[in-house]
Amino acid sequence: MKRLYFLMIPALVLVSCGEKKGADLTSLKKERSELDAKIKALEAGKKDATKVVPVSVTTMKPTTFKGNVEVQSVIEGDENVTAFPQMGGIVKSVLVHTGQHVNAGTVMAILDAAAVEQQIAAATTQLNFAKTLYEKQEGLWKQNIGTEVQLLQAKTQYEGAQKTVAALQAQRNMFRIVAPISGVVQTVDIKPGSAVSPGQPGSGIQIVNNSKLKASAMLGENYLGKVKVGDAVMVVLPAANDSVRATVSFVGESVETLSRAFKVQVQLPNSTKLHPNMSCIMKIANYTNNSAMVVPVSVIQKTPDGSMIYIADGGKAKAVMVTTGRISNGNVEVLSGLNEGDKVITTGFEEIENGQSIAIQ
Repeated sequence: MKRLYFLMIPALVLVSCGEKKGADLTSLKKERSELDAKIKALEAGKKDATKVVPVSVTTMKPTTFKGNVEVQSVIEGDENVTAFPQMGGIVKSVLVHTGQHVNAGTVMAILDAAAVEQQIAAATTQLNFAKTLYEKQEGLWKQNIGTEVQLLQAKTQYEGAQKTVAALQAQRNMFRIVAPISGVVQTVDIKPGSAVSPGQPGSGIQIVNNSKLKASAMLGENYLGKVKVGDAVMVVLPAANDSVRATVSFVGESVETLSRAFKVQVQLPNSTKLHPNMSCIMKIANYTNNSAMVVPVSVIQKTPDGSMIYIADGGKAKAVMVTTGRISNGNVEVLSGLNEGDKVITTGFEEIENGQSIAIQ
């Protein structure tokens, strides 16, 4: 029995080795099949260098290139204020409505100031009495009747009564909402009977001067020193399908800690196209090269070695490595790699490779 047992062990080892070799062979065949499929796919996608590809070209010559900084912005009222009463109280009447034009100093709402009105009435009575007394005392003095002290006392009482009435009238005006600027009433947050307080939300009337608008935006700190006051700006209005020209009027000198950006503002011309809170795009022209080589951004191809374009060279496509600069309006500035007279392939370049036969259309 022991002898039979020892004879079975080599047999089992041989069977196990055979199964392992079979598994390895199957795995290798599968890998070869996958590699064959990949090779066929690559060969199918390889461009035929002998094929003549029709292309279009642009002959290079120095031209003016203007670089723009584009940033989303919003239009604001340069004079955009909310007027509040100086004293808290109950609204008695509202004298304006939204859309109404008001001048600076216009009374737009009146609060209940009955107590002050009563004080003004009493002080006015005292003022009238002091005035009459002073006028009579002055008349007597002119007739050499009475003393100078009596005249001075009457005058002092009259002037004091005038100041008392003026102070009470000023106090009454604190119960009014007055327009601090000329403009259009944007919102009216109050109504008769509502309680209001100075500076509290819902207690004021907003006025916007549409003749003084500005566009504001935040630019990343990498643009510091690259945008300055006076730079030309094209303010694009997507909603109105229009644009206006202006110049940079303010450039912030400090960078906000959280956003790492600084403020840029453009004073806008008076135009019916512009409205507060309208979104727009500021295109700031901050760079000009009067002798630049310029090509469409689409012809630039990225390679492991850098940027590359194709030029036409004796009926063949030639790959040229280039150094690019700024991008603006779909074009890119080529700093090196191109010469005047080079024919840059602008259409058909997707179908060619270096040395490809081409036909210029």
